[in-house]
Amino acid sequence: MPRLTFRRIGKIRLAIDIAIAVVFFAMTAFAGVFPAGNGALAPVIAVFMAGALAVRRFSPALALGIAWVGAVVQMLLGLPPMASNFAIFGVLYVTAAYGSRLVMWLGLASAGLGSATITLYLFVIGWVYNDGPTWSMLPALLPLFGMALFGLALSWTIGALVRALRRARENREAQSLAEAEAHAEHERVRIARDMHDVVAHSLAVVVAQADGARYAAAADPSVATEALGTIGQTARAALSDVRMLLAQLRHREAEGPQPTIADIDPLLAQVRQAGVELVVDIDPAPRGDVPAAVQLAVYRILQEALTNALRHGDGGAVDVAIAWYPGSVDVMVRNAVGARREQEHAGHGIIGMRERAQLAGGSLDVEHLEGVFVVRAHIPWAGHGRGISEREQGGQHT
Repeated sequence: MPRLTFRRIGKIRLAIDIAIAVVFFAMTAFAGVFPAGNGALAPVIAVFMAGALAVRRFSPALALGIAWVGAVVQMLLGLPPMASNFAIFGVLYVTAAYGSRLVMWLGLASAGLGSATITLYLFVIGWVYNDGPTWSMLPALLPLFGMALFGLALSWTIGALVRALRRARENREAQSLAEAEAHAEHERVRIARDMHDVVAHSLAVVVAQADGARYAAAADPSVATEALGTIGQTARAALSDVRMLLAQLRHREAEGPQPTIADIDPLLAQVRQAGVELVVDIDPAPRGDVPAAVQLAVYRILQEALTNALRHGDGGAVDVAIAWYPGSVDVMVRNAVGARREQEHAGHGIIGMRERAQLAGGSLDVEHLEGVFVVRAHIPWAGHGRGISEREQGGQHT
């Protein structure tokens, strides 16, 4: 026997089912399919069937058990089929629609076993009522079994279809929820990546300017004034970017204006103002068909790589090479790293740069050998571009 389980259907639904069961009992207790079955015992069977209807959605297993008990009692009492037996169709429906997996298959088995039982029972009571075998009924037994099986199996099948539709709806809802969570996680990662790029770069510039101003102020106070101006400008730009990111996080607004290749020159100028010597080589020059996602990736990768050079470099020159080919771009940033800072490169910066390149459909490699730190990125967007090592030397210098 299956373990009895009770579903949470709510008090209102349970009250509706009980009310339907009461009405069903009142309509079928004294109305049988065969008038000969209308006796004092007919209401007893109606009680079982109405009870099964009352709890059918609350506990399909219990409803199936009550229906079977009522059917067995009916057969033991020798009562013919009656109107209250129609409750069996509703019970079989709920076993398939709302029952557990075991109860669902027990409902299907009950449809087959019940059809055979009905056919055999009608043959037996015909035998009893006629005081002998009614061999003339034998040809009708197979059609009778077929009709009973069709009616009971049809009820179960409708319930199984409802179950499948409900499961499909639940799967769609679960998929939508998973997609929403994945989108939210993607947005959190994107905002965290943007926040890191903006804050890390801006703070690195501010720290470099502040340190330089402190040492140079004694000899030339105007240097301190210029450094303070750069610090203020950098801080205001960073504050604006942070406010935009927080607005997106709070209000789920569309992305604000993002950096493009036109912002690379101001970025290089800002790093130079922080005291870093840059040797920039851009060849070939950028074309007009560069996708916005690629422009953003190149800017952010340069920003992070230059930030790392500013924070961890040994004070020497930083080499920057950008090659814009038809359909791809190669980026290289190389700087020497001080011996005491060789272990400081581990962190979120490299992860963020690699994510930037991958999101744009490219790749990023990092080399750290013999005190030299090199970042190389390749981002294609149409076909395959040449590698940065293939381009001719002596291009444009800025």
